[in-house]
Amino acid sequence: MTEAIDFIFQRRSIRNYSDQTVEREKIELLLKAAMAAPSAVNSQPWEFVVVTENETMDRLRERLLFGRYNAPVAIAVCGSPKVANNPAGKKYWIQDCSAAIENILIAAVALVLGTVWIGVHPIEPTERSVRQVLNIPEDVTPLGIIYVGYPAGRCILV
Repeated sequence: MTEAIDFIFQRRSIRNYSDQTVEREKIELLLKAAMAAPSAVNSQPWEFVVVTENETMDRLRERLLFGRYNAPVAIAVCGSPKVANNPAGKKYWIQDCSAAIENILIAAVALVLGTVWIGVHPIEPTERSVRQVLNIPEDVTPLGIIYVGYPAGRCILV
């Protein structure tokens, strides 16, 4: 198999992270991978919020029922009609942002990082909580949050 296919098969949701800091270069690579995702008519209707501060991570963990993991980094992937460069971005932002999320998840494997996708949209109370913690404007919708870090222990792949 090719390396890309191997990374797809190796991807797992990681819910326990080491204390090792994720390098800025790796975070930037994850964002570049996200922005390389396909989007309807190349609309690119996404915005990303990267969280590395411990206090903000703690606030996210407190507010997200399914996001209480000890990852050192979070990437919020948001749909934003205002940044879409055509009308397709307003209609297909969920699919487009989901493709960006998947690129992050697979790229993380290549970078020896662990991730878990925390769903946000369409659960209104969860969206509201994420908006409040991350200061996201009302016209931008948080689709999901990706926790990123180095896995604690050894991941066993089947």
